[in-house]
Amino acid sequence: MAAAASRPDRAYHQDYICRIRYENNLPPPPGSVKLLDIPIDGLDYYASPGFASRLHRSQPINIEADAELGMPINLVGMPGVFDGDESSIQAPLIIPPVNPKDKNLLRPLAELGKPKYQGGGISFLRRTEYISSDTTRARSEAASKSTPKSPGPRLRKPVDTSKDDPINVLRAAVKGFDIANPEDAYTGPDTNENIKGLDPTPAELEAWNDPKHPLKSSLKPIDFYPILPDLEAGTDAGDYMVAKFSTNPTHVANKRDTRVDVGLLRPIDDEAMLAEYSAKIAAHEADPARIPHPGGAPFNYNFFLPTDEASANNLKKKLDVDDPDRDNANLYTAKNRDGKEVFRLERQRTYETGRATAQDANHAYKEIALALRDPELDVTTQDVIPDSDDPSQQRLKKGAYYYPIMQKIQLKPHRSKNLAQLGGASRFNDEDDDKRVDAWDVIVDDLDDNEKAKRSLNRAALLGDDEDAPEEDS
Repeated sequence: MAAAASRPDRAYHQDYICRIRYENNLPPPPGSVKLLDIPIDGLDYYASPGFASRLHRSQPINIEADAELGMPINLVGMPGVFDGDESSIQAPLIIPPVNPKDKNLLRPLAELGKPKYQGGGISFLRRTEYISSDTTRARSEAASKSTPKSPGPRLRKPVDTSKDDPINVLRAAVKGFDIANPEDAYTGPDTNENIKGLDPTPAELEAWNDPKHPLKSSLKPIDFYPILPDLEAGTDAGDYMVAKFSTNPTHVANKRDTRVDVGLLRPIDDEAMLAEYSAKIAAHEADPARIPHPGGAPFNYNFFLPTDEASANNLKKKLDVDDPDRDNANLYTAKNRDGKEVFRLERQRTYETGRATAQDANHAYKEIALALRDPELDVTTQDVIPDSDDPSQQRLKKGAYYYPIMQKIQLKPHRSKNLAQLGGASRFNDEDDDKRVDAWDVIVDDLDDNEKAKRSLNRAALLGDDEDAPEEDS
């Protein structure tokens, strides 16, 4: 008891929390429920058509609108619209520069609204920090330990300007050919006439001997094809054109129409269209910074197709140099007025150039088409001798042959016929008997001297030969 009495009294703070739950049930109403019948006859008055008619007459519409409600649909005042020229109702090809006063209207949605101020560099917008002597000292010591000492001003690594030398770039290109064909590598002295490739590194040799996919290392190459030019399949211009139809060119919808593979596009001479294109080219050459290049020359084309799939298949055999039956005279399916065997292609409709892009001469191989050729996998070339001197046999060697694409066009149906039916004249009328061709007879024959000369010049330019190529070609 004495020990307990000697202890000092401690005061303990206690809070008493009492939670009381109760229900506040309302007493029942003193009388029975009674429904009152309130008349609502006015609803029928306001919902009647007569009220809306009187409201329309008493409240005139405060809108000043013209007869076309601000949207002119009369084409009489549009210059050249009935002559096939729709430039007055279409957006201009050359977009004019934006007025500096209107640039604020083109801001994206993210920049609209109140501007967001950045707190960096503004003292009174800093985040609240609690400063004390202990925390400041500890923070400064931790920062000094984690931050390495600066060795001084960082110097820029010198750039080896000799790597940009054209001769050095050519040596690097020759190195790639030496890795692929070590037996043909040049080992003599390095001169401007005979350039020797750079020495390949072990990593480059390993990458060539054991190629790996840059993203999927588990993939392995199945076969290799050398990239080669197809010298025997050149055109008169030396390049190719890709044409894409905006709509289905035939009436066959449930499957692919194989007749399109041997279709014929015949350009139509239009002096007015060529004069307009020449004016655009002159405007671009006068001010190339402001006026873009108009692209390839626009043409209207007549599209021709064989009459049936059997005729299309025979024409494919006639054009295939690897087909053993290509010289069979029975492949022709029609005869012309002179009694010669021909392939007859009938006109489908007229197309106009919707969009056209062309490559300049400095970027001739910016876009190419590749065709893989392997005589071992082609059943039609089992009996062909690969080492023959015949040019038709030489092009069957294994390789990935490339073909330069200089122009890409989109073809859409010509609308002049529709405008003529509406009562307007067109610049070119599809129904003009003097210009319209209903059928085209095709005869597959060997090249003449003029065509051989053109292909020889193109092949000489591709190979870099200054001398004229031989006339013997196919």
